[in-house]
Amino acid sequence: MTERADGIDTTVAHNARVWNYWLGGEDHFEVDARVGAHVTSMFPGIAEVARADRAFLGRAVTWLAGEAGVRQFLDVGSGLPARDNTHEVARRAAPDARVVYVDNDPTVLRHARTLLADAPGGATAYVEADAREPGAVLRAAGRTLDLDRPVAVLLLGVLNFVQDTDEAVSVARRLMAAVPSGSHLVLTHPTLELGGGANEEAMRFWNENATPPITPRPRAEVLRFFEGLELLEPGLVSCSRWHPGGPHEAPDAPGAAEAPEAPEVAQFGAVARKP
Repeated sequence: MTERADGIDTTVAHNARVWNYWLGGEDHFEVDARVGAHVTSMFPGIAEVARADRAFLGRAVTWLAGEAGVRQFLDVGSGLPARDNTHEVARRAAPDARVVYVDNDPTVLRHARTLLADAPGGATAYVEADAREPGAVLRAAGRTLDLDRPVAVLLLGVLNFVQDTDEAVSVARRLMAAVPSGSHLVLTHPTLELGGGANEEAMRFWNENATPPITPRPRAEVLRFFEGLELLEPGLVSCSRWHPGGPHEAPDAPGAAEAPEAPEVAQFGAVARKP
């Protein structure tokens, strides 16, 4: 194994870096580009999934910070910084927004330190923690966020790395149990539905050649993450079809303007409110 002084293994592809490759970034190594390119050859739509997931983040955070009035964001499994990071999007609508990023990859940590050094206003922090340990995540986040006030908990493309479904559901429930009424859960998750059946072989290749292993889930299992919460319109859909024109009105507002239907990608997305 080749490991740098900062603890980064450059011989095994890692999700955060391969995702960066699919988004057209430069923060990856040769092994990440090689694995990313091979996955693309097996499932050509993967880059579209990555871009759609990123665009969903922007639309959801814009609505939460604007129409919903949320001022606190907990971004768990945030990955490498890219264009329009959570704190940047939130502060366009709410300059006083407070954002905590959570990840456990040393590459992410290195880039996060640079990103946060240039993040004026509000309060932005990075927590080095594992999403599978909600207690540790919440204790660290509580140093920046007031957990007695509403928080938007972002779990974008992260619970698919928790292989046991019951454990993944427990992670989401424990995080949401710790925040008050008026908080929101924002979630995306890959699936073999929504035209993603062709991705099955590519995911098998990923699990044999990269880390962490990925677990796709069907609609019924993804819906379990939202039990006890109020799904906002249009519910659990392909993330590209969650208000593709931008939620200028509350997603559940009667008469909200409809945008042209976006191409579907094999990634579920939804926003739900804690009653």
